[in-house]
Amino acid sequence: MPDPIRALIVGLGNPGDEYAGHRHNAGFRVVDALAQAHGLTFARDKGAHARLARGRIGDSLVLLAKPQTFMNLSGRAVGRLARRYEIPPECLLVVYDDLDLPLGRLRLRAEGGSGGHKGMRSIIDHLGRQDFPRLRVGIDRPPARVDPADYVLQPFTAGERALFAGVVARAVAAVECWLEAGIEAAMERYNQPPGREGEERMAPEGRGDPARTGMAEGEPVGERATAGGEEGL
Repeated sequence: MPDPIRALIVGLGNPGDEYAGHRHNAGFRVVDALAQAHGLTFARDKGAHARLARGRIGDSLVLLAKPQTFMNLSGRAVGRLARRYEIPPECLLVVYDDLDLPLGRLRLRAEGGSGGHKGMRSIIDHLGRQDFPRLRVGIDRPPARVDPADYVLQPFTAGERALFAGVVARAVAAVECWLEAGIEAAMERYNQPPGREGEERMAPEGRGDPARTGMAEGEPVGERATAGGEEGL
């Protein structure tokens, strides 16, 4: 009998090469980097409406997912995967962009609402609960007179790209810490500004994985865009 999946890590974004560099795809960027760091490869799963990568990170057998339903219907994929693999809420981590955090900052929480993020709102609606961990990746507020819905669907500027690459690396380390040491340890370490609290890439030893530590249709849309629909995925 195959080993059970110990954690489902979901990165949010809009599918398609034309959206790959957008601020709204920060979640995709993080799980892509996490997969690359651990030699995992994504493949399309039409039944789940997602691209999936399965393998081990440390001692944990994990499933990485990138929903392919566009942002505002992300819950369709997450709900199916959570049911298929019987993932308890404390073993689900959702990674996504956040306008209210400065570029360069991360924020982990054990539970909470959507904060107006349409992808998170969809996930909460499909799961019927909001008591699952999430990692918010700061993309900063838009300049004056720029609509947030347009801003999140723009690429990072040349000056921002180098900074964001560092943010992605730090987010990967935060996910690894969550897997190894649990949500409280990851929050204590990575909710600090970069460079604070003597961060190390390796998580503290002996704290256990998320399950053992009890942590706790179709167009691309921005934060104020209208929901659409996607068929045939």
